Amino acid sequence: MSATDFDVELQKIDQVIAELEPDALAVPINSEGATKYVYLLYQRASLAGDLAAFGKVEAALKQAIDEIGPAQDLYLLKANLDFKFHRLADVKLDLAAGRDLSGTTQGKVLRADLDFQEGRYDNARRGYEEAIRDDLTWDNLARLAYLKWKLGDTAGADQLYAEAEDELTAKEMRHYAWIELQQGVLDLRQGRYADAQAHYDRADRGYSGYWLVADHQAELSGAQGLFAEAAALYERVIARAAKPELQQALGELYDTMGEKDRAGACYEKSLKAYLDSAAQGDVHFYHHLVDFYANVRRDGGEAVKWARKDIELRRNFSTLAALAWALYRAGEFPEARETMAEALASGASDAHLFYQAAMIHQAFSVNGEAERYLRLAAEINPNYQSFHVHR
Repeated sequence: MSATDFDVELQKIDQVIAELEPDALAVPINSEGATKYVYLLYQRASLAGDLAAFGKVEAALKQAIDEIGPAQDLYLLKANLDFKFHRLADVKLDLAAGRDLSGTTQGKVLRADLDFQEGRYDNARRGYEEAIRDDLTWDNLARLAYLKWKLGDTAGADQLYAEAEDELTAKEMRHYAWIELQQGVLDLRQGRYADAQAHYDRADRGYSGYWLVADHQAELSGAQGLFAEAAALYERVIARAAKPELQQALGELYDTMGEKDRAGACYEKSLKAYLDSAAQGDVHFYHHLVDFYANVRRDGGEAVKWARKDIELRRNFSTLAALAWALYRAGEFPEARETMAEALASGASDAHLFYQAAMIHQAFSVNGEAERYLRLAAEINPNYQSFHVHR
């Protein structure tokens, strides 16, 4: 059996890392070699979905910065790494520290990312549009597409994703696959399963063997009620990328199938990873802890605790909606309604979000709002109560 595209790329990265590693951070340090080495470590950890490997990335990056100084490329990488792990305050410091980084297109894009995460949606949109005017790249188009999708403009998002694909070269098939996955998610969230499948199939043909494609395919199978097929897919994905959120998704599938012992084992693994990460001072699993306690354990008090921690870091429609749902689980219905109203005031439009809004209104009062939000949810996705993954 021939190696997949994913395996081939990973092997190439490993080969170059092995060649660079003995001297990459040796003093006197070679700036170009050290920067290439650290970037490859980051690329490998991201590609493999290997959270533990990011510790090595951070250590190598710190050593390179200590030796080289505030080089723009290194601080750009540090800013992206901090953003990936929701350390938004550190991203701002990185942008200020990196030599001339803040004024570059990449720096401006990161500021737009921060605006989006902190609920300044118009600023984020303008930032992305400016970046596209300055530098028409697939990833800048994809950023604007994601914003449009989350704020209800799915047609605009789909068009931008298509434009992003047009900017890719034949050598960038992993990026092509990623964009196809995003387009598939757009269809999945609207209940268009055949269209989502077509996108996922194109992603797999374009870049074979990628665990992220299998992850999305597993979610689609679950949404279609093919729970055993979805669970088998997740088992294979987890063998390749042991991410705790995947363990939780697998647990939810087993729960749906009535396999409580297998579900419980998955839940224990995912929760332990979430809590261990938080105990170490990391913040990027806060939103998963909210989801876990609200929807798996139905422990409203714990869900609210983690939701408040998350919202201190980034106040946006997503964290507000998560807090609202946690408050609902805790029986704090008036505050849940107020918080959900703030989330919806952003213009966010999503079937699952509208379903949660309906449940909150239904618990609080008989005012017709619950029925209205259920209609809105069904208009977006008639299958809004099907299996879905918290991403």
